[in-house]
Amino acid sequence: MKNNRVSIGLSNPKSPTNVGAVMRAAGCYRVDSVKYTGNRYGYAAKFHTDTKDITDKIPLTNVESLLDDLSADTKIVCVELAEGATALPAFEHPENALYVFGPEDGTIAQEVVDQADAVVYVPTVGCMNLAATVNVLLYDRLAKAENVIMGDELIRQSRDNRNNLVVKKSNKK
Repeated sequence: MKNNRVSIGLSNPKSPTNVGAVMRAAGCYRVDSVKYTGNRYGYAAKFHTDTKDITDKIPLTNVESLLDDLSADTKIVCVELAEGATALPAFEHPENALYVFGPEDGTIAQEVVDQADAVVYVPTVGCMNLAATVNVLLYDRLAKAENVIMGDELIRQSRDNRNNLVVKKSNKK
């Protein structure tokens, strides 16, 4: 999956906790960059919610517009509970994507949606918070990918240093 380019766009996020959790998800799912609009997050960023210091590896950039400076092959995918959107289980992810998410207390601007290549939603009862939605979207992308890295070596690299759990052969089916 690494030949693909995946970016996250956050429209005026307000919660430093959610942005920190989005950054953690970005690291877990190998996102290339995260950008955000607005100034609310900047005011709250001093609370340092990026618990894995992912911003040392993945850029988190404040921009005027999420849609500026995109490569020609980037597909814009808005993720929102919008009438007429495609349910995420039925969605085929593009190779190179910018996934745009609305703020916790609002929605993605109509001008952005009008320029999107696709609008998808997670078919839940009620709405999830921003970080949960990003995690679900990125997991769906991973689950549908063909070249997913799997196995014990990935587990050893990914888990917390206090976790040395091994499944006994008799538990495997």
